[in-house]
Amino acid sequence: MPFKIHQSKKIEEVLTRRVEKILPNKDGLKSLMQKRKIRLYLGIDPTGSQLHLGHSITLRKLQEFADLGYDAILLIGTGTVLAGDPSDKDKARPPITKEKIEENIKTWKKQAGKILDFSKVTIMYNGDWLLNLGLKDIIEIASHVSAIKLFQRDMFRRRLEQGDTVWMHETLYPLLQGYDSVAMNVDLEIGGTDQTFNMLIGRELMEKMKHKEKFILTCPMILGIDGKQMSKTSGNCVWLTDVPKEMFGKIMSIPDNLIISYFELLTDFPISSIQKYKKNLLEKKINPRDLKEKLALEIVKIYYSETIAQEAAKEFQRIFKEKKMPLEIPELKIKEKTLNILELLTKAKLVSSKSEAKRLILQKAVKIDGQLKEDWREVLKTKKGIVIQVGKRRFAKIG
Repeated sequence: MPFKIHQSKKIEEVLTRRVEKILPNKDGLKSLMQKRKIRLYLGIDPTGSQLHLGHSITLRKLQEFADLGYDAILLIGTGTVLAGDPSDKDKARPPITKEKIEENIKTWKKQAGKILDFSKVTIMYNGDWLLNLGLKDIIEIASHVSAIKLFQRDMFRRRLEQGDTVWMHETLYPLLQGYDSVAMNVDLEIGGTDQTFNMLIGRELMEKMKHKEKFILTCPMILGIDGKQMSKTSGNCVWLTDVPKEMFGKIMSIPDNLIISYFELLTDFPISSIQKYKKNLLEKKINPRDLKEKLALEIVKIYYSETIAQEAAKEFQRIFKEKKMPLEIPELKIKEKTLNILELLTKAKLVSSKSEAKRLILQKAVKIDGQLKEDWREVLKTKKGIVIQVGKRRFAKIG
C-alpha cells in the first residue's frame, strides 16, 4: 500500500505542539515528511521499572508521527543503559545488571501501551546491536567524533571545575546512543531537551557513516509535583501506573505556576482554551484549584476513563474537603502483635523503604488512627482495624 502524502496542516501540527526545537531546521523536516515516509525513533533507557508523565510527552509525540503513517520505533536502551546516560547528572550512574534491566522492562510495554498503539509502533532493543560490537567497530565509531567535543559537555565541565571525576564509560554513552541512528538508518530522533547533545552526536555519525541527514526534534521537560525536574530519584513523579485517586491527588498538589505547562504538555486541550486559562489566572478571574481539578480530571481520563476520573474526583472531595476517610482502604494482614513503625509502613507498602518512612515521620506526615506520629523508633500494637495514613493520599488498614 503506497504511503499517503499528508496535508501540510497536519504535519505542521505535529511539528509545533509539545515541540521545543527542530534541528537543523523545521522547514527541512517538513519538506521531507511531505515527500516520503520517514523513519524515526524515541529511545528510553530502562533505569527504572516505571514510566512517568515526563515520558508521556515524547511517547505522545512518537504516536503522533505513527498516526500519520510514518515508521515509528520505540527503542529500549538495553545496551546504552550499561554505560549510563550522564546527561544532567552530577556523578556517574551506578552499574546495572542484566537481571535488573529485564526486571525493569517487564511491564514497560503495558505502561507505554497506555499511550502507544503497537500496531503502528515497533519496539526495538539497542542491545541487539550494541552488545555485538567488536573493538574494531567501537574504534571506527569513535574515530568520527572529536574527544574535545565530548569533554566540552556542560555537565562534564561542571564536574571537572568542581574537582569531580568524569569516567571514560560516560564519554562513550553519546557514541553508543549516536550509533543507534546509524544502526536503524533513521531520518529523525525524538527526545527531551536533556538529550540534545547525545542526539547531535547521532546526527554527526549519520552524516559521516551514512552520508545522510538526520533531523532532531526535542520536546520540553516537565517539572514534578514539587516544582523540580521530574525524576524517579526525587519521588516527585506522577507515574503512569499510579491508581486513579493517587494520580488525581498528585495533580491537585502541583504548584499553581505549573498548571498551564501541564495543560500544554500533558493534554490535548485546544491551545486557545489554554491561553484563556492563562489569562484568567493572571487576572485572578479563576481559582487555581478549579483549573487543577479540570486538569486532574483530564489526565486521569486519558489513562483510565471518564467514569473512573469522576470517581477519583469524588474521592478527592470526600478526603480533602469533607475530611473523611476514603470509601475503600486497602487491608493488610499482619502476623506480628507488635511492630516498629518503620516496619509497619514498609509492610503496608505505603513507603518504598524504611529510610523514606523515617523521613516522612520526621516531616510529620504519618498518622495512626488519626494521631500524628513523630517518633520513628516507636513500637506499635498491630490491632485489627487500625488505619495508617501517610501524607494526604495514602491509606492502609490492618485487617
